[in-house]
Amino acid sequence: MEKSAKKQIYLYYCMEMEELAHKIAQHCDSIHLQSITWGEFDDGTPNIFMHNVLEIRGKHVAFLATFSRNFIFDQWSVICALPKEFVASFTVVLPYFPTGSCERIDVPGQVATADTLAKMLSHIPSSRGGSPILVIYDIHALQENFYFGGNVLPLLETGVPLLLDRLRQLPDANNITIAFPDDGAWKRFHNQLLLFPMVVCAKVRQGDKRKVMINEGNPEGRHVVIVDDLVQSGGTLIECQKVLTAHGAAKVSAYVTHAVFPKQSWSRFLATNSDGSGSLFAHFWITDSCPVTVKAIENRAPFEVLSLAASIADVLQI
Repeated sequence: MEKSAKKQIYLYYCMEMEELAHKIAQHCDSIHLQSITWGEFDDGTPNIFMHNVLEIRGKHVAFLATFSRNFIFDQWSVICALPKEFVASFTVVLPYFPTGSCERIDVPGQVATADTLAKMLSHIPSSRGGSPILVIYDIHALQENFYFGGNVLPLLETGVPLLLDRLRQLPDANNITIAFPDDGAWKRFHNQLLLFPMVVCAKVRQGDKRKVMINEGNPEGRHVVIVDDLVQSGGTLIECQKVLTAHGAAKVSAYVTHAVFPKQSWSRFLATNSDGSGSLFAHFWITDSCPVTVKAIENRAPFEVLSLAASIADVLQI
């Protein structure tokens, strides 16, 4: 049986995602990059021009977005406009869902912005081919899949296969143990990492402080890799590293899909020596879902970027 021809994808992207967009196109010759002029009028309102809109009629179109910084309204304007250009299908790739950790209300007055963003994205217009597809990597809580309305088709992907490929390349690949900073991370990822011994940490309140402790598992003599969906200040990862080392871990590394790192908090993890040594972590793997961080940590040990480009190129063929 002959293989079906690959879909020709016309991929638009926001400015911050330009590097990732080019990497995606390099992985598949059926992906054609399109351009947008992102400007503004004298009063500061967006002045946006989407190029080649007549050529994309009847074609499969996608938009690569990031909502973690500025220009959300500019991108939302494009997301609402592209499906109306009589395209055959429309896909939005939003690798990082930035409000995912704000999914619940603890006290009156808080706003669950995960629900707000999901409702907004649920109103992406349909294309000629039907409901739009929304691709998100490692959303903070899987139940957020149900926050989206019926007009959009959320496709939840994961960056963990990138980590698995990288772990196979390590010289001590047979001595890897996976650690989770809390029970939530274990629930989120353990089914994808069943081939490895596991350690589960937990935060325990002691007086006015919360201390990280090992809940189950033994890190002694192992190269322990802490896995989580995202990192903000990095405090929890550092506390986990300390307790794992105190319990005999030979070395500790970390993986997060989304390296948010507000206020340059990535600097806490940098190697202190010119040869790349002197960091608490042997390796710190991230993806390129947060482009500002990727540029900031370029060529800085112990960080290494595992690109989502090939995965996104495959997803666009669905």
